[in-house]
Order: sequence, then C-alpha cells, then structure tokens
Amino acid sequence: MNALTLAGVATAALCLGFAAIYALSRRLNNYGVVDIAWSYAFAALATFYALAGSGWEIRRALIAAMAALWSLRLGTHLLVRVARHHPTEDTRYLQLRHDWAGNFHAKMFGFFQLQAVSVVALGVAFLVSVQNPTPHLHPLEIAGALIWLLALSGEALADAQLAAFKRDDRHRGQVCDVGLWRYSRHPNYFFEWLIWVGYFVFALASPWGVLAIIGPAGILFLLLRVTGIPMAEEQSLRSKGDAYRRYQQTTSAFVPWFRRDRP
Repeated sequence: MNALTLAGVATAALCLGFAAIYALSRRLNNYGVVDIAWSYAFAALATFYALAGSGWEIRRALIAAMAALWSLRLGTHLLVRVARHHPTEDTRYLQLRHDWAGNFHAKMFGFFQLQAVSVVALGVAFLVSVQNPTPHLHPLEIAGALIWLLALSGEALADAQLAAFKRDDRHRGQVCDVGLWRYSRHPNYFFEWLIWVGYFVFALASPWGVLAIIGPAGILFLLLRVTGIPMAEEQSLRSKGDAYRRYQQTTSAFVPWFRRDRP
C-alpha cells in the first residue's frame, strides 16, 4: 500500500477503535480512559505501518520498536494512574463536563474522534520512515534514535522520581523539587517533547520526512498552551498554593535549567 492508503486505513480503524473506547469510558463514567487509549494507539499505528510498509525491513522494525516502547511505557504508566484514582476522574475531564454541560456526550464523542485523527497526524514520522527503501541507516536516523533513547530514559526517570516522592507520607502537600524536578517544573513534559524531536530527526532521512515536524510542533503546542503545563500549573496552584508559587519563581517551567534566586 502507498502512504496515503496506509494513512486512510489507519484513520478509519482508529476512529472505530476510539468510538469503542468512548463507549467504555461512558460505561465507566471516567473519560480519563482516553489518555490511556491515545498512548497505546501509537504502538498499534506504528506496528501496522511497519507490517504494511514497503521500505527496508530493518528500518521498519526499528521505527516500530521505538514507537511501541515509548507508547507502551507511557500507556501503562497512565493506566496505573487512572486505575489508582478511579472512579475519581482527572480534573481536565471534570472541567470539560462543566464547560460542555449543554451537549456533553456529543462533544465528548467528537473529542474522542479527534484523538484518533491526532494519532495519525502525529504519526507521520512513522509513515514516511516505513516507506523508505534505502538499505542502510542514515546518520540522521542514528541521531534520531539516540535522541529518542535519551528522552525515553529521562521521561521514565522523571515519572519514577515523582512517584517515589508522592509515596512518602512526609511529602504530603509538598512540591516535588528533587532529582530532575529540581531543574524543571515539568521534566516529564520536556522529555516527552524530546521523544518527538527524535522521531522527527529520524524521519528527516526519508522522502517527505520534513512533514514529520507536525509531531514535535504539535506536542509542543499542546504541552505549552493547551492540556499540558497550563492545566498542571493551575491544579498545583490550587492544591499547593504559595509553596508552588515559590517553586515557580526559582525553577524553569519546561527546559531543565539551573535554579534561580527568588526576586
């Protein structure tokens, strides 16, 4: 199949899949399930592309493995978090219940379908890579894989450090500022974005690879302006108040960097 056909089949399948996830979420009365599905969907997408693509087999296997390892780690991390708090729903979806109260179910179904489309749009890096027939890896692909490995390790470390901090009852109500969190208020988001930079650099070695810029650009916009940092900061200010305001004054919001003195 050519690239457009692959993308079309993937979009149709994911829209059906997310419709089923919507039905499950409605039955559970917890729409946070969509975050888990969105994360796992990339593993399915990249595997499908790798199996149906026409490019060099080793490249297809490598990009699929990179996507699947990231996808399964993130999806499982979110699965554990959602299951631990169920039936309490993530504050983002509680807010959407309020904002969309007049036509909630129809709008939420559309939101789930948008998630399906976003997976295909962000996954352009996988699509162009699996169609590349060149029988050897380009230096850009090696560089992209190394960036991905660094970012995946950093994201996993940040998640582990935050989880360990929260498990200690002595830290109840306190701001996590240890490890990577001492240098960034959202190191997990930074490394999540860097993973997509890795996919983009990998894709640049393939024809039309520049289109993969939609991945890091889209993720960066979401993290900085939509559902990432703005909502996380708002929640932290509500729950931790002045302690978090002091943290904001000394610690970089996104890129890990040296701490600064409070004004």
